[in-house]
Amino acid sequence: MKIRTKLTLIYTVISTAILLAFSIVIYYSAHKSRESEFFTALEQEAITKANLFFIAKVDTTTLQTIYRSNIEVINEVEVAIYDAGFNLLYHDAEDIDHVQETPEMIDEIIDNGEIRFYQDDWQAIGLRYKYNGIAYAITATAYDRYGYSKLFDLRNTMLTVLIMAMAVIYLAGLYFSKKAFDPVKAMIRKAESITASNLDLRLPSTGNHDELSQMADTFNKMLNRLEDSFNSQKEFVSNISHELRTPLAAMTTELDLAIQKERTTAEYQKIIKNVLFDSRRLAALSNNLLDLAKAGYDPQEISFKVIRMDEVLLDAMQTVMKHRPGYAVNLHFEDSEENDEAAGVFGNEYLLKTAFIKIMENGCKFSPDNRCETFIHQSPETITITIKDNGIGIPDDELPEIFKPFFRGSNRSYTEGNGIGLPLAQKIVSLHKGSISVSSQTGKGTTFVVSIPVI
Repeated sequence: MKIRTKLTLIYTVISTAILLAFSIVIYYSAHKSRESEFFTALEQEAITKANLFFIAKVDTTTLQTIYRSNIEVINEVEVAIYDAGFNLLYHDAEDIDHVQETPEMIDEIIDNGEIRFYQDDWQAIGLRYKYNGIAYAITATAYDRYGYSKLFDLRNTMLTVLIMAMAVIYLAGLYFSKKAFDPVKAMIRKAESITASNLDLRLPSTGNHDELSQMADTFNKMLNRLEDSFNSQKEFVSNISHELRTPLAAMTTELDLAIQKERTTAEYQKIIKNVLFDSRRLAALSNNLLDLAKAGYDPQEISFKVIRMDEVLLDAMQTVMKHRPGYAVNLHFEDSEENDEAAGVFGNEYLLKTAFIKIMENGCKFSPDNRCETFIHQSPETITITIKDNGIGIPDDELPEIFKPFFRGSNRSYTEGNGIGLPLAQKIVSLHKGSISVSSQTGKGTTFVVSIPVI
């Protein structure tokens, strides 16, 4: 069932229930009002006939004749008068006698002064009447044909109005739900037209700051992220294709030349060295891509534990100097006091080590002396690692771009690289809820500052 239909039905049921409740209250009030008014009319009729009998001394035959004449056209009241000894003094129609009085009833009337009751659909009342100091019991009963007819008409009218109201409410609900869901339909049609080839399309927003507008804005923000992700993916594929094509083309060319004719041992060794160089470039690129992908995982899927940053940095420094014999990294502890609990963070040791290896290698390879200095400082909230070099530096206009994958600046001719190391380091630092910043002066060197929260 569609939400529009469901809301219409709920709206109709609730509205009908409210109307039905009001109708029941109105009908009950009318019923009680009719009952009370008719009991009052019975009381007045009983007292009037008692006055005619006791005070006006109207004879019994005349009163009975009036009663029998009136019952043919109006709701005439049947009245009976008893004394305290249950002796009948007067009765409008003793042969009819709807009340069926008993001695107990007469005693109750004289003791209590008044009783009200029903005989089937006939209302009856008993009154104590005093004349010349003597108490008498008067009963009066009648069928309120006119009152019941009005109640019957009221009930039928309310049922008819209720049924008509249900139909009107349902149709009104359909109309207003359609108007309310028109923006949703427009969003659905627009969303169905959005594909990978036209991610620039956006859902229409009313700008009214209502829930539909908020949903459209949220969806559009998601589309912005998807578009950025698709564009980044396209750029990534384009860049990685270029990075892979260059060494593969070089290797293919070297091998083609090698098999074209017989060559000397020295020439073969040179070709093998060139191919080996390109294959190592491919291996390094593959490793960097794997690390980059690992750094992009969901943090919940990466194993984190408490680690010491000083040990991570020492391990990274030794790895750099082992794999790059010409590189030199010096590590400085700025905290004067030794503390076994110092430099503790909650993170992944392999990833953090990879990040600092990339930054250290970057500093060394762009420095004439292949050297960089690393400083570690701990505050109550963060651990700050500063890595400085005295290399060629980075131009100011290129600083905002260095953390983009595959970006190679104007210094690309200085040494080989593939533009993955620094973006990888930034992803890893962000994964650990840290921050990384860079400052540089052309010809004087570059400084990277990494801050990671302590546990």
